[in-house]
Amino acid sequence: MGKATETESPTITSETAIVIDAKSGDVIYDKQAEQHMFPASMTKILTAIIAIEYGEWTDSVEISEAATEAVGTTVFLMEGEDIELGQLIKGLLINSGNDAGVAIAEHLAGSEEAFQRVMNEYLTERIGVENTHFTNAHGLFDEDHYTTAEDMAIITQYAMNNDAFRELAAIEEFDWESESWETTIYNHHQLVRDHDEVIGVKNGFVSQSGFTLATMAEIEDDEYIVVTMNALTANDSYEDTRALLRYAGQNYETQILEEGDFFEGDDGKEYEVVQGAYYTVARGEEVSHEVDEGQLVIRDADDDVLVRQTLRPTLDSFQVQAASETVTEEEDQQFSFVQWVQDLIGRWF
Repeated sequence: MGKATETESPTITSETAIVIDAKSGDVIYDKQAEQHMFPASMTKILTAIIAIEYGEWTDSVEISEAATEAVGTTVFLMEGEDIELGQLIKGLLINSGNDAGVAIAEHLAGSEEAFQRVMNEYLTERIGVENTHFTNAHGLFDEDHYTTAEDMAIITQYAMNNDAFRELAAIEEFDWESESWETTIYNHHQLVRDHDEVIGVKNGFVSQSGFTLATMAEIEDDEYIVVTMNALTANDSYEDTRALLRYAGQNYETQILEEGDFFEGDDGKEYEVVQGAYYTVARGEEVSHEVDEGQLVIRDADDDVLVRQTLRPTLDSFQVQAASETVTEEEDQQFSFVQWVQDLIGRWF
């Protein structure tokens, strides 16, 4: 991740935290964001996105004894009942059901142990984080179950780029029906219920982790992800998140380098952007663009590099170059012929 220009930032009580631009991935704020921490139920973000990407929403899942024995927050599953995978994912992410997490793990991988291996391979190979190791699908405490605020932001960013996950994370309430429980379930993430601009994603708590919170918000045309870890109270985690969202929205904005944009290089040729990109700047800040030897460099007011990307010469540039080379070749031929005639005349006379 790149790092946007720093301005005065808020003081928060959570032990570690990070704010990233959800579109560019640029880091806007961090507080010990690479420190190993316990994620608690933020783990369920990963479980849910794996289930969405590799399962079928309408799959029938038979609930095992092991799932019913899960402790902590549950959706009161009964051994032997059949529930659709989609309903279990909702119960996992919205109501934080630990029993739903076990049922999903067993359905997708055959056992909790096998799903642990799936999770960790998915983290490194698909999402690309290196400082996270999970031992279960729900986030109940295990000494070897850890992440960082930075990794958790990347995991959240990945999940929220999936339309089905994003829609699910924004649910404020839904009706739950199973053999043992019929109720209306409310999203455990308070900010999702209280603020229209907040569109997900997950809170968590075990005594060893303190209060953890992953949040994504849309502010004007920009999107921000905030992760806070080990707050003393749930209210502290929400207040820290609000403060960090205000800070991000007031001080930063996302700029777009559009695919197909054109820039003139220092060689006089025209170049085209092959792959679009987002980048983050201080709100209202002017940036500079320079194309040197076919490479675009965008810098902020402090001359820090925001984007560095290789461009493609346009067809017109090739045609101009080809025409130039043709003219040069013709001139060379004309010069050679004239010189040959002059040499020939010189020998005769």
